[in-house]
Amino acid sequence: MEFKLADQGIFNFPYIWHFNTYIAVYLKAFLAIVIVSMMANEYTYGTLKQNLIDGLSKKEIIQSKFLVVLLFALSSTVFIFILTLILGYSFSSFTEISIVFTDVAYIGAFFLNLLAFFSFCLFAGILVKRSAFAIGFVILWFIGEWIIYATLANKVFHDMELTEKVTSFFPLISISSLIVEPVTRFKAYKAIETQMNADALPKDYSVHWDNAAVVVMWTIIFMLMSYRILKKRDL
Repeated sequence: MEFKLADQGIFNFPYIWHFNTYIAVYLKAFLAIVIVSMMANEYTYGTLKQNLIDGLSKKEIIQSKFLVVLLFALSSTVFIFILTLILGYSFSSFTEISIVFTDVAYIGAFFLNLLAFFSFCLFAGILVKRSAFAIGFVILWFIGEWIIYATLANKVFHDMELTEKVTSFFPLISISSLIVEPVTRFKAYKAIETQMNADALPKDYSVHWDNAAVVVMWTIIFMLMSYRILKKRDL
């Protein structure tokens, strides 16, 4: 049996914006490891202390690290933007400008997702000071949030909607909620779903700006906490 993914409409505009950003966002783990290791090595090799001796303030050091985080997020976003346009114009059945850029908001959500997560990784690297332990800290934080989510849903509220409203203010859950899964938008899945459950309510796949505001707030908090830790710590 010959099966071509592109022929199924998965690279059609505007759906491809959603699909590409959702898949690409999982690749941020590689850059996250780089950021954590970068910060941990500053402690290991005494680079932070040397920068202070050379005249940099702790505020300037944090600003330089944030610029690195911003550069990683921005370059990744530009890459995905260009890649999506190439794939879309190569395989999409719809190439009208009005359709092409309909869901381009997912690119903004992708950038914000990376920026916030990298800021959290930078905070973890400064807090823990050892790359392996810092990566473990990020993983444990992620697991902890979902344990709390399950506990609230099953033991406290017994209401999924209320649980989602409360946990939408958690840092990693709010970041991951910026781009919801795109699989159920895929036309093959929707055709099956229509046959099995004609009364199913449509899912909201859009980027919510209140969620984006929460993520921006956490990004600022992570950077301020990173600066505060670095400011008080004896290097």
